[in-house]
Amino acid sequence: MTVGLRLIWNRLNGLNTNCWTRVSEKTYTGKMKTALFDLDGTLIDSRTDLALAVNLTRNDFGLPPLSEAAVVAAIGEGVRTLLARTIPECAGMIDTLLERQRFHYSAHFLDNTILYPNFDVVLRTLKARGWKLGIVTNKPALFTRPILEGLGVLDVFDAIIGGGDCPLLKPDPAPLHLAAERMGPPLDGNDWMIGDHFTDLDAATRAGIRSCFCRFGFGEQRDATFTAAVESPSELLDVLL
Repeated sequence: MTVGLRLIWNRLNGLNTNCWTRVSEKTYTGKMKTALFDLDGTLIDSRTDLALAVNLTRNDFGLPPLSEAAVVAAIGEGVRTLLARTIPECAGMIDTLLERQRFHYSAHFLDNTILYPNFDVVLRTLKARGWKLGIVTNKPALFTRPILEGLGVLDVFDAIIGGGDCPLLKPDPAPLHLAAERMGPPLDGNDWMIGDHFTDLDAATRAGIRSCFCRFGFGEQRDATFTAAVESPSELLDVLL
């Protein structure tokens, strides 16, 4: 990789789609480089299994299934929000819904869930280059480690923060800071949050670190800004290295 300025072609939020920006290459310091990754829609494609668990839960209450697209549109802000949006008919029964969804998802969370293409290579390349890697997801912690283990990448992460590990969820920056605390030095402006959702991008901004928007995922950008954007996992190496 060349040293100095690197052209990272990313569409600027709110500007003409033909307008591009130039982002300077990471400044190298004595501190270990850190990259924090979202899970659903960033590292893994989990749409089918998440939709199945929601629809099995709806079936428990005599409700018809939703389309996968309808369920996916509600993903990203934690399981309580997911269920509130996908099963509004049972709005006053959130604890019961959580219990049933947890039961169904525990039986199906690796039926169809996969790593996005080449992500294993990306993670292991970063690890070999000396990066500290973490997962920061709003997905319940109960499922986060088993999924990473089942997909063969648990060993590359130095910290894993799931929903429930921190009192707050993204876009609050607290889970990002907790991940950094478990890895060592605090976050600084040269570190990265990689994700497909506005919650990831806003959390990075509030934590004072860089963000990379994964356009290949299924999240929403909304009005969040980012440092760089990629169309595929392989492009992450061009951004980070």
